[in-house]
Amino acid sequence: MIATAVIMAVAFAVVYFVVQGTVYQNLDNDLSFEAEKHTTEIIVVGDSVKIRNKREWEEREHGEVQVNPVFIQILNKKGEFMDKSPNLKEDVLVFNPEQNYGGHFNELLNNRAIRQVQMPIEENGKIKGFILAAMSLEASKMVLLNLRNVLIISYLFLLSGLYFISRYLAGRGIIPVKIITATTKRITKSNLNERVVLPQNKDELYELSSGINQLLQRIESAIERERQFTSDASHELRTPLSTLKGTLEVLIRKPRERSEYEDKIKFSLTEIDRMTAIIEQLLVLARLDTNSIKVDRKLVALPTIIDDILSRHKKFILERNLAIDFHNGATLEALVPQYYSNLILENIIGNAIKYSNDATTIHIDIALLDSKVVCEIRDEGIGIKKADLNNLFRHFFRSDALNHKSISGNGLGLSIAKKAADAIQAEILIESEFGIGTTFTIQF
Repeated sequence: MIATAVIMAVAFAVVYFVVQGTVYQNLDNDLSFEAEKHTTEIIVVGDSVKIRNKREWEEREHGEVQVNPVFIQILNKKGEFMDKSPNLKEDVLVFNPEQNYGGHFNELLNNRAIRQVQMPIEENGKIKGFILAAMSLEASKMVLLNLRNVLIISYLFLLSGLYFISRYLAGRGIIPVKIITATTKRITKSNLNERVVLPQNKDELYELSSGINQLLQRIESAIERERQFTSDASHELRTPLSTLKGTLEVLIRKPRERSEYEDKIKFSLTEIDRMTAIIEQLLVLARLDTNSIKVDRKLVALPTIIDDILSRHKKFILERNLAIDFHNGATLEALVPQYYSNLILENIIGNAIKYSNDATTIHIDIALLDSKVVCEIRDEGIGIKKADLNNLFRHFFRSDALNHKSISGNGLGLSIAKKAADAIQAEILIESEFGIGTTFTIQF
């Protein structure tokens, strides 16, 4: 409103001063014309300056109807009065020696405003006197006064109207913002499923509402994951803790043999190791979820990572009489991020070793496909049921776990592999036939 008020004030001021300038310019043109015209009716005799045929001038003046009469006055070169037009009667025009010759200025005649010009009367290049011409300024001043009043009233009226119209339009335009504000105030942790109503017009407010809804969806998903994660973690940790507590309670009920104490302590240590492994994997998942982990993203050859992993699992491979068929078809060009690739392959190769049948072969192939490094890991193990394939990356999910109690695990390995793959925009594909084997394909 302040900016609009300033712009309107400038525009109205320009209109007023343009009209004022036009009015004065027309008056000045008429005055200059009359002064020049009457100069030809002047006669110079010595130091005297007179109006030629003054009687004829008086008769012409009495016979004409003058709407805006012109007053003429003659002065000698000293500025002394010589003669004047009959319509001046008893009044005289004021000579102003400070004004430039030919300049126009405002004066008073009988307490009424006039516009006046004074021009020199020259003969042979010498100033013999002055001619003063004047016209009434009352009508022009009245026009300008009326124009000023109209502009001021119009300015106030338009500004007031614009204020109320703008207030009304702004009030209507801000309704969606009020709806968004009210909705967001109602949303708490307990009702994150509520969403902001999208406006009909797909404007900036629509984009804002859509962005808020997307943000709420992400927050709701994150909190839901947190709830599920907390629930699963509590369940997984509660079981070994209960087992450990029960074992120790039974152990202290009565004195036992040394061998019994050793067996129970070993069993307890095994449960503690399992809990430690779960906690470590939970920490890795938490870091991957929040992207708070800072790692060295340097690239290394994929065969090097696989060799290191196989070396760490060498004992289990030998115990189960497994064969490794490793085929590298990408040579030295198979470079991948070291940290995340190690997380992915450690869990997938570890699962292949755990779930393979004894005396079978694990096939590992590396190839380049459309500028991507592709690693395929295929085992000849127990396989995965079709119904479980979509749940493999869920926290603590283990396919057909009750029938494979002898195989250790907590269902976090593939979740970690998936999070690590997402961190480097890699993709994990799974194909499996129950009872025959499983194939994991990782595209880096």
